[in-house]
Amino acid sequence: MPAPQALRPRPAAAALGVGFAVAGCLIGTFYHPEPWQPFGPWAYLLTLLTALPLAYRDRHAVGVLALSAAGFAAYLLLGFQPSINFWCPAIAFVSVAARERRGHVVAGGLVLAAVIALSGACGRLPWPVTGVQALIVPVVAGAFGLSQRRLAQRNAELRRLTVLLDEQQRQEARRAVLDERFRIARELHDTISQHMTIVTLQTGLAQYTFHSDPAAAHQALGVAATAGRDTLDDLRRLLVVLRTYDLGGTEGARAPLVPDDPSAPIPDDLLADIDRIPALAERLEAAGLRVTVRFSGARRRLHPGIELCAYRVVQEALTNVVKHSTARAAEVAVDFLDRELRVTVRDEGGPAEASEAGSGAAANPAARAPGSGHGLIGMRERAKIWHGSLTAEARPGGGFQVRLRLPLEQDAALDTDAPQGRDRSGG
Repeated sequence: MPAPQALRPRPAAAALGVGFAVAGCLIGTFYHPEPWQPFGPWAYLLTLLTALPLAYRDRHAVGVLALSAAGFAAYLLLGFQPSINFWCPAIAFVSVAARERRGHVVAGGLVLAAVIALSGACGRLPWPVTGVQALIVPVVAGAFGLSQRRLAQRNAELRRLTVLLDEQQRQEARRAVLDERFRIARELHDTISQHMTIVTLQTGLAQYTFHSDPAAAHQALGVAATAGRDTLDDLRRLLVVLRTYDLGGTEGARAPLVPDDPSAPIPDDLLADIDRIPALAERLEAAGLRVTVRFSGARRRLHPGIELCAYRVVQEALTNVVKHSTARAAEVAVDFLDRELRVTVRDEGGPAEASEAGSGAAANPAARAPGSGHGLIGMRERAKIWHGSLTAEARPGGGFQVRLRLPLEQDAALDTDAPQGRDRSGG
């Protein structure tokens, strides 16, 4: 710290030193019984030397104790009244015990005991009283100092923990913002990607066949317009769900849906589920992809977030088939097992380059575009949220396969007496 600030005592400590100095001078002036020497210039000077250093006891505890003890000892040896200035060295030792290391505390205690013993001897007290006084005063002052030390340590630890907690809260806030950004990005990608793929394919096809086959171009533009309207509808549903409902976040599969009104059910037209996979397959027929959907096992009510996860994975996997493969057919298998939901999407496509022969999406050279890789990342993130796993790999006989596995232990309560179909009121 700057030198002027280091030389400036704390107001409370300065008030304490000045108070003891003024009190000692006033008492010595008006009270000087026999046989003690009357107060004179040396008495006033030594009283000030004993008391005023207490103003700096917080920053120079050892030096203040040395000055105060030396001033008090000189005051006693000159024959002045022993009861005055008695407590100044003891207060200085409190600061030594509160702030200094053990060696300084022991040495300071011995100095205080010696000067207290000198006070008893100069006051002509019986030696047992002098000995007890020389023992008790350092012990009591040291106990006060140690309690101050422990309090200061607890306060320092509390400040450290407060800073740590504040930093953790800021990190959690940043992490929550990032998680929300990732979730919104994932929902936007999965919701809009399929429709925009169809729009891109069909408008490219319309441009490709505009002069050679106007009827096909007109039909392709109609399909693109329908996909555009579906995009707007999905955006509306997505914004309502993101604003109102929790689709599963960092708490994982065991976090319940918590809308603004906890008693409000999730409307059927807002949240996609497994039952909509066949409708998804029908929409992809317009892009030239024939999709076969197969269900096995007993259909039962699942957590809405799990159903949305399964639907989005199927949607993204089929969209990737349309965008990056020459496959004309794909298969979706949804298996309801006792403890697991297993979803498999496979195609029999070849390389990503489109064939010039054929029709539909495969015949459109503008339809293929390199992928960003965000779709696969999003699918794996969705699976991880619900404690599941996702694998995406090439098939040995050709084509590609995506397999999603989601554990259903967290839905045990929902499975009991569950009717066929879907009940949104349970959330």
